[in-house]
This record gives sequence, structure tokens and C-alpha cells, in this order.
Amino acid sequence: MRRSYTTGPETARLEHRAFTVDDAAEFFALNSNPDVMRLTGEPLLTSLDAAREAIANYPDFREVGYGRWACILKQTRVIIGFCGLKYLPEMDLVDIGYRFHPQYWGHGFATEACAACLNFGFETLCLPEIFAFVLPENVASIRVLEKVGLRSDGEIMYDGLLAFRFVKPAPRIREPAGAPERPK
Repeated sequence: MRRSYTTGPETARLEHRAFTVDDAAEFFALNSNPDVMRLTGEPLLTSLDAAREAIANYPDFREVGYGRWACILKQTRVIIGFCGLKYLPEMDLVDIGYRFHPQYWGHGFATEACAACLNFGFETLCLPEIFAFVLPENVASIRVLEKVGLRSDGEIMYDGLLAFRFVKPAPRIREPAGAPERPK
């Protein structure tokens, strides 16, 4: 049986866990905000019922054992956004995605959450690489991806939109200084 990581990595300021239907109001507030959704290429959620349904039918933790986690600010216990990994079967790859309420933009939360989720993907899930897709006009998100070590890997049509593709391979284990070279 596959392990389900409904609790994600913890950082100095954030906890990560799977959304529950009890989080529907916060999930709706985030995903119905035009400022948040403008650069995602996804439609706005239109009702609290739609938010409940999206959470209840979210298959990722069941199917692959991980997904997008709610980002909870430890200091206030408030959900300020989400960050996490998602398996994209149509491309056979894992991407990192995040979204935060505007009042938390510019405070390093996206960078902090992404770095923790990338480490989780490489260290816990043993992923060989992690991708991200971002619309060209989403300059702030591009900066976050670059800060956490993803590099541009060209352009792609993603959900019918032109997007930049970023990738980060798993860190290689370094040999100690003076170790003999491995045969190739």
C-alpha cells in the first residue's frame, strides 16, 4: 500500500497539511480571488460548494501519496495559501505549484514553502527531478522558482496557454574530497 503524506514539510514559519472540507472557506477565498488566479491560467472558483467539492474529490493523496498542501502560518494558525507537488500523468512528471493570498506576497513565504517542498520531493519521495510551469507574465513566480534553484527549460503549451517550463534535477551526492573516481 502506498504511503499518503497528508502532512508535508515544516519550516520556520509554516506548516503544510492536506486540505480538508473544513478548510473550504479558506480554499474558496484563495481560489476565487481574481488577483491570485489571474496568472494561473485556471478559472475562478464560483461557490463555497465548488470549493468543498474540489477538496473532497482531490485525488492526489489517494492516488500518488502527495499533493498540494495548505500552508498554515504557525504564528496565527491561518491558511495563507498552498504549496506542494503534483503528479501530471499526461506528461509523466511531477510539478511544484503554489498560490498565496495577496497580503502574504513579498514576505518570502512562497520561497520558503517551495524550498521545503522541493527538499521533501527529493529526500522523502526520491524524485529524480521536479518541474514547474509558469505564465511568462508571472514575473514574481519566475523569481521564486529561480531562487529555489529551478532553471528555465524552454516553452510549452500547458492547459492551452504558452508557459515557461522550469526544472530542477535531484541534487547529486558529492563524493568526499580525494575519493577515487567511479568507473563509468
